[in-house]
Amino acid sequence: METNLAVLIDGDNIPSAHVKEMMEEIAKYGNPTIKRIYGDWTKPHLNKWKSVLLENAIHPIQQYGYTQGKNATDSAMIIDAMDILYSNKVDGFCLVSSDSDFTRLATRLREASMKVIGIGEKKTPDPFIVACDKFIYIEILKDQTKESDSSSGKSKDKTSKKQNVDKITPAVIRLIAQTISDVADEDGWAFLGDVGSLLQKKQPNFDSRNYGFQKLTPMINSINKFEIESRENANSKFKLIYVRNK
Repeated sequence: METNLAVLIDGDNIPSAHVKEMMEEIAKYGNPTIKRIYGDWTKPHLNKWKSVLLENAIHPIQQYGYTQGKNATDSAMIIDAMDILYSNKVDGFCLVSSDSDFTRLATRLREASMKVIGIGEKKTPDPFIVACDKFIYIEILKDQTKESDSSSGKSKDKTSKKQNVDKITPAVIRLIAQTISDVADEDGWAFLGDVGSLLQKKQPNFDSRNYGFQKLTPMINSINKFEIESRENANSKFKLIYVRNK
């Protein structure tokens, strides 16, 4: 059964440039049955959003700023999220913002057994990131767009891409090694799917794409501190990937 998702976007806090890629990413995790974006549409800085809303069937919610310096958008989005929660129409939420004000909302939704996916820029504060089941950086989607443009004959901004890719630090290697140990059998082998799931629980913003790899397997293979083994799968034509600490 497919997971129905409510996608709630903080228009004041998210750039409009990669909405299409963002919606394609969200579709990997479920069916976005509710798609809303919040902001004061009388303000000129939101004009860029207007052209992409119809293309992606996102419903704009008008929220006037009652007091200068205060963000009324946050309150409107939080109230709507709770209304949607109690309507029992969705199985999860995708909160699109780089604002830590949504930390408590993410926590409350998870307390209600909702799956919560966060999407925001790398400047997003850690409390909001760890409050989500999974957190995806918009910068990843930008890099994917550049790669797609390159394959179609357009120029690729290699300098920008290098700036967006994180280094695989000793701390990251330790995290992977410990996670493999946590789910390994008596011989030290761990099913890569279980490793990936536990990494996500330990660190919601862990994503191989942050380090320049589309999948976890090539990332682990590049580190050269782990063994990788492919095994036949009786139930599928796809092989099962297992990893072990060297």
